Amino acid sequence: MTNINTKIAILGAGESGVGSAVLAKQKGYDVLVSDKGNIKDKYKQILEKYQIKYEENNHDEAWILSASEVIKSPGIPDKSPLIELLHQKQISVISEIEFAARYTGAKLIGISGTNGKTTTTLLTYHILKKAGYNVGLAGNVGKSFAFQVATENFDYYVIELSSFQLDGMFKTRLNIAVLLNITPDHLDRYQYNFQNYIDSKFRIIQNQTANDFFIYSYDDEWISKNLETHKTPAKHLPISLQQTFEDGAYIKEKNLIINLNHNIFSMSIHELALQGKHNQYNSMAAALSARSLEVRNENIRESLEDFVNIEHRLELVTKVHGIEFINDSKATNVNSTWYALESMNNPVIWIVGGQDKGNDYSMLIELVKDKVKAIVCLGLNNTKIIEAFKSIVPVIEEARTAEEAVKKSYRLGKKGDIVLLSPACASFDLFENYEDRGHQFKQAVRAL
Repeated sequence: MTNINTKIAILGAGESGVGSAVLAKQKGYDVLVSDKGNIKDKYKQILEKYQIKYEENNHDEAWILSASEVIKSPGIPDKSPLIELLHQKQISVISEIEFAARYTGAKLIGISGTNGKTTTTLLTYHILKKAGYNVGLAGNVGKSFAFQVATENFDYYVIELSSFQLDGMFKTRLNIAVLLNITPDHLDRYQYNFQNYIDSKFRIIQNQTANDFFIYSYDDEWISKNLETHKTPAKHLPISLQQTFEDGAYIKEKNLIINLNHNIFSMSIHELALQGKHNQYNSMAAALSARSLEVRNENIRESLEDFVNIEHRLELVTKVHGIEFINDSKATNVNSTWYALESMNNPVIWIVGGQDKGNDYSMLIELVKDKVKAIVCLGLNNTKIIEAFKSIVPVIEEARTAEEAVKKSYRLGKKGDIVLLSPACASFDLFENYEDRGHQFKQAVRAL
């Protein structure tokens, strides 16, 4: 298929933008990659290798506005002036996922949710890969989906989808759509209207057919409340910690049970590689996705037992004199931190703080009362955290570096305690990003 006179502009030269450019070039489009900032050298090299035009620190608006379609990075908000101008001129603006999906006949498994989507995506991929499936990993993890469609030939893709990616998807059909949970996040991108964010998450089921599957948390109040208004002919497969189902997944008497088409799979929750209630949801969603693709029970069991989670997500760093240090730097919102605290079984010294995204700490009060013996605030402005917890936690200290936070936590701890970095905030006040924060924390722990 060639599109010699068809121009495609790609805004943002990160993983998704450069991958889209390679695919667009391969399909015969006239392509320009445009980035308002600097383009990393590794991406410039790819663009040059494929002889793709690019510009940095600038947008050639005349060229972009003459394009027949624009693929934008999920990081660019819809309210940016250039995007608004494109909408006014009725030029189609789509996401990399939407573009790449046109050019693959592979089965697509899309996973979204405010929390847990990276872990669930990686676990689903791990199960399918281990079972011998020809599978790619894409979306917010792994290589760009578009780049893989251009250069690989997979039969399945497991794709982590943020609400921003879903917003740019219109015709893509997911054979398996997974919606783990919905809690307020990124509301600045949704006119501070939670319903807009909910509607965005539910885009995951658009275009599904009766041959597809919709896996969702039955226990999540916002998903349950919105099922009536967001319908899909796909087969519904709920997951729950409280309810049992004919078709779905649930926990009963400390066993994880997958029940699909009268084929029952069961294993003890104590054998799961991922512990904690939130991870029971993640494990059920991944296992149910695999079962709906007819992966054998033995493969699922093995994979749920031997999976190793990503860096910076409840990652055990080490033990020092009987004190456990856990890196959960990826917890950049209150809900993520709730899950982390909920899964702790020993007294916690909690390192929290950073750039506040309008956080409401009230949902953590009971857990903090129950589990936290001391708090170390790691941020430039900790007033809100101190106010929220000063009446229930006897010791609250402040730190300006990861090293200082680790030393203070270590001094406050004793054998059997857990030092948990689970910030509930973005990292940009003191660190480059959550990875940088996690790495500095780990370095400081190892230097004790």
